[in-house]
Amino acid sequence: MTGLHLLPLAGLALVDSTSFGTLGIPVALLVRSRVHVTAFLSYLGVLAGFYWVLGIALVLGADTALRALGGVADSAPVVWAQLAIGVALFVVSFLVDGPATRRRQERRAPAGAPATPTRRERWLAALTGDDTRPPRASVVVGAALGAGLVEAASMLPYLGAIGLITAARPGPAGTATLLGGYVAVMIAPALVLLALRLLARRAVDPVLSRLGAWMNRNSADVLGWVLGIVGFLLAADAVSRLGLIR
Repeated sequence: MTGLHLLPLAGLALVDSTSFGTLGIPVALLVRSRVHVTAFLSYLGVLAGFYWVLGIALVLGADTALRALGGVADSAPVVWAQLAIGVALFVVSFLVDGPATRRRQERRAPAGAPATPTRRERWLAALTGDDTRPPRASVVVGAALGAGLVEAASMLPYLGAIGLITAARPGPAGTATLLGGYVAVMIAPALVLLALRLLARRAVDPVLSRLGAWMNRNSADVLGWVLGIVGFLLAADAVSRLGLIR
């Protein structure tokens, strides 16, 4: 793959780095008064390993299917279909419900009704534990695998990257290398935040608190941005392959 092919992959990985599993949970761990570094790194390592293994399986399976279908994937009708899907995702990104819908849902909830903990909140409670003892290794591994399993199907940038790697057909070694780089970029922002938290806690803590609160309030808006970016990248790749812009 050339540099022009690697840029979309890096862009998709950076978009993936903003998901709840790759950034939301790490931020929640970093705002604690004591950060359990080993548990933090273990969580990211298991999550990255999960996506790396899953990606290899998906690419190899898709490559086998493409070989069986011959050049169908590169045919004009399929590429035009990719263009249509990309445009559709871009349009849908403007229709994703955001703060207004959340306010309507809050008004419908019975007054004084106790809030039911969400799956995310249960994960965070198990992961953060207390300030004296780190969470058990089984809890860290289970939370990372759970986050990966739940979010994998909805992480459109990741699935888009699988499609780009499959289309390039870099071979087993190339696939493993590309996916390794992809997951490394995907967890890089969380690692940068960890380093900043350890080196400059007083300056970083307010930023982390605001970031965590913003992600909780604007998860639907983030989804809209993800849909828009993935749609644009898919459409741009299809336009390039069709030779519509020279």
